[in-house]
Amino acid sequence: MRGRARRETGYRHVNGKVRDLSPLPLPFKMGVPGIGGPILTKGGLAFLSGTLDDDVRGYDLRTGEQRWRARLPAGGQATPSTYLGADGRQYRVVVAGGHGSTGTKAGDSVIAYALQDR
Repeated sequence: MRGRARRETGYRHVNGKVRDLSPLPLPFKMGVPGIGGPILTKGGLAFLSGTLDDDVRGYDLRTGEQRWRARLPAGGQATPSTYLGADGRQYRVVVAGGHGSTGTKAGDSVIAYALQDR
């Protein structure tokens, strides 16, 4: 096809775990529905907290490798945000408020994580 870019899937993997959705801690790697999108950084990372578990994750956009993960005190079922601090560092912010319709743990936390200086 002339003039059209060839589209290929670079990587594919499941995101999230069912352990926070079950009364038993099931470690299945089957993924969970997403209800919020990622934010992307200039450095090639994607941060996602819009899954039905209580984790926020960072992925390398080139490889799909999970580079970072943190547990939240409640469900973070929303797209994270980012801002540039007065100190010149980039921060990402997650609201861990849960979601009543999905049955995730409710909370009232707002958490900011600083990206590492390069």
